[in-house]
Amino acid sequence: MPTETAAEYVVAQARARSFYERYERKEDLQHQTHFCPGCGHGVVHKMIAKAIDDLGVQDRTIMVGPVGCGVFTYYYFDVGNVQAAHGRAPAVATAMKRSRPESIVISYQGDGDLSAIGSAEILHAANRGENITVIFVNNAIYSMTGGQAAPTTLLGMKSTTTPNGRNAATDGYPLHVSELLSTLQAPAYIERVGLGDNKQIAQTARAIKRGLENQVRGLGFSLIEVLSPCPTIWKLTPVEAQHWVRDVMEKEFRLGVFCDRTKERTEKADLRPADPGSSSHPSVGTPDLRPVTPNPALEELPRILGVAEEDLPEGNAAALADNKAIDLEVRIAGFGGQGVLLFGEVLAEAGLDAGLEVSWLPSYGPEMRSGTSNCHVRLSRQSIDSPLVTAPNVLVAMNEPSLRKFDKSVRADGWVIYNGQEFPADCVRDGVHVLALPFTELADELGDKRAANMVMLGALLEIAGALPQASIDDALRRLVKNPRWVELDERALARGRELYRESLVEV
Repeated sequence: MPTETAAEYVVAQARARSFYERYERKEDLQHQTHFCPGCGHGVVHKMIAKAIDDLGVQDRTIMVGPVGCGVFTYYYFDVGNVQAAHGRAPAVATAMKRSRPESIVISYQGDGDLSAIGSAEILHAANRGENITVIFVNNAIYSMTGGQAAPTTLLGMKSTTTPNGRNAATDGYPLHVSELLSTLQAPAYIERVGLGDNKQIAQTARAIKRGLENQVRGLGFSLIEVLSPCPTIWKLTPVEAQHWVRDVMEKEFRLGVFCDRTKERTEKADLRPADPGSSSHPSVGTPDLRPVTPNPALEELPRILGVAEEDLPEGNAAALADNKAIDLEVRIAGFGGQGVLLFGEVLAEAGLDAGLEVSWLPSYGPEMRSGTSNCHVRLSRQSIDSPLVTAPNVLVAMNEPSLRKFDKSVRADGWVIYNGQEFPADCVRDGVHVLALPFTELADELGDKRAANMVMLGALLEIAGALPQASIDDALRRLVKNPRWVELDERALARGRELYRESLVEV
């Protein structure tokens, strides 16, 4: 019998390159996902990863993960990953696609995430025709949180919140998301598929790949709804759960294509002139996989919004020193009413005016006054990966509780600007610079203690030396409408700069 050599073997199936080699969510069993046996999420994950590989877009794919059983997408997919709040994946995906139009953005959601709390987000993303791909896994139940009824739960189906079965009179009817969205004018492609048998699974793989290819070609919004088994919550075996998808769910949620405008949009795309420098336009019948962004260029927004060019700020980017490294990560914290958020807004607006990459993220309690309030501000010449500031290089603490809450997070060689008579001895750290002054009293001397935030901002600007004064002035006038307050805030900013310079002289 002839000896077979390794060269005679061909690998027919292998782990998709778009998956990590190990899943490091837990110390052991790093070859396994967290999904229950028979769960449809793992099957859908494989289809998405293979489609990404086949289209060659791994290096520019961004997966927007949901809340729910699919929450750990970032442990599995070796692509860009962003975690969204419950139901907000389409809104986050919209931001990703508009800010990085060359990216392939996938919003991955379950029915409790998309059709319940996220129903407004998916509706409006589809209605705008955002050029994203939505994978909607529908198992007709809230699985991760214990089996409550979802908007897609079938009539008569028992759950922890419908123990006698879903009743149309009290609980409404199952929500048919694909049919609902297909009534809109903007979507390019909407199809419902299932995992009930091998034939359905094969069609699901084709639909998922097509939904991604539509985005590569710039054809607009695509949604693929996948009817998926949930053996654990349904209290069925994996095989029984798969049959339930085919024999029961499909009767309520008809499989098929509900919207397909890809042909007409492809024909329009084929009429575009070839890219400069290309030898010819793609021939008829050959997919044009050049990325196309249907959204208008950002430069067109003033015209679309009806804003006259003379009303736009001139910008002060030229005033920044050439090649000056700028990396400000600022945490501003205090009580509500101390102007914490305005502090951050002025800093962020000035950064935008100066041509920097900027993020501003507020966080505050429900109280209008005396509640806690803080915000995160980042300024950089480089792209900003996250708006969160967990290790600030500048902490602005407008009261002692805020200082004690955040002072340990300040990185080495960073700064703490503290509103107090003296800095608490037990908060002193080696390698962290401190400027502690009674900023509220100093602002009161200028005319109003509420300007303490601007005095502290002036000190920060002098310490950082990162922004031209013209950008600060322009931002302040855009955000503060009362001329009296503008004049007071300008004096407060100047006073803050003086205070820092005076502290250097004293040292």
